[in-house]
Amino acid sequence: MPNLNRIRAIAGKEVYHILRDSRTLAIVILMPILQLIIFGYAMNMELQNVPLAISDLAHNHASRRIIQAFEQSGYFRIIPVAVEDFVPEELFRQRKAQATLSIPRDCGEERTQMLLKVDASDPNTAQLIQNYALGILGGGAKSGLLDLRPFILYNPDLKSSFFFVPGLIAMILVMICALLTSISISREKEMGTMEQILVSPVSALEILLGKVIPYILLGLLDAFLILGVGMLLFKVPFAGSFVVFLGFSFLYVLCALCLGLLVSTIAKTQQAAMMMALGITLLPTLLLSGYLFPIPSMPAVLQKITLIIPARYYLVIIRGIMLKGNSVAELYQAGLSLIVMTIVMLIVAVKRFKLRLI
Repeated sequence: MPNLNRIRAIAGKEVYHILRDSRTLAIVILMPILQLIIFGYAMNMELQNVPLAISDLAHNHASRRIIQAFEQSGYFRIIPVAVEDFVPEELFRQRKAQATLSIPRDCGEERTQMLLKVDASDPNTAQLIQNYALGILGGGAKSGLLDLRPFILYNPDLKSSFFFVPGLIAMILVMICALLTSISISREKEMGTMEQILVSPVSALEILLGKVIPYILLGLLDAFLILGVGMLLFKVPFAGSFVVFLGFSFLYVLCALCLGLLVSTIAKTQQAAMMMALGITLLPTLLLSGYLFPIPSMPAVLQKITLIIPARYYLVIIRGIMLKGNSVAELYQAGLSLIVMTIVMLIVAVKRFKLRLI
């Protein structure tokens, strides 16, 4: 049974190290904010001021309303083109426009057909342009037999920041927490202070728990710091409970810290520990957690690998809390997965940790 006094003593020693190490404090406070700002703005998938050429043959009230709707949307920038120069393929080739809209003379009459052409040399951008245009035109779904009225829930304005910012919180937390604890034991080895621990009557579990506890508080501080900056800068809503957010974030932070501890028992230097921690957190979180690419669209082998990515479960949790207002009842399965991963990694870390000089 672990001794609480010994764990408290080791935790106090780790707190003293943190307060004296300006680099650690910079990692904890400044790096998450900088990463959120850089990634948050750089990964914005919304299009603005798309050059759009319009051929208006109607010149009536209905056509003017359509043009005004495109101008006021913020997504498109109307470029003036003479009638004789309105050749979509040539405009695309010269990069003067990314989309063209042809309004016929009978605009405003029943069953008016308009022609939208989009430069699809970049397929993702072309799809967004098409969606924006169809949204402005009413989706093109109304006819005499069908009146489709779509409703978009949880993110009606299709803000990409609502999708990316919660994912950034998951990515930054696992990266920072794993990085912090990955260098903890490696630092002891590199600085030659491992001998002081070895002569103490402490077990491997007590050492690891003592080193994790201070970083739990720092990780939770980071979680609320990143959340606050994300809500302030990117206007991301928070529909759920802060208590539920705190509880699940505690599980995620603990899981990330145990991952860092496992790395620290393998690496022999702080530099090696940092490289390993970044390697097993950054790319897997970006590519295999469902952050950038949907997991169901991945090959079966990769879908199996995603089961061991902690961010996969936290993404479900944080997006559910922030955008949908989910409670524990909807998120407990993801929470249980984090608990299981935490226990497994802590057991493996204890097994690998040896109370002797390496």
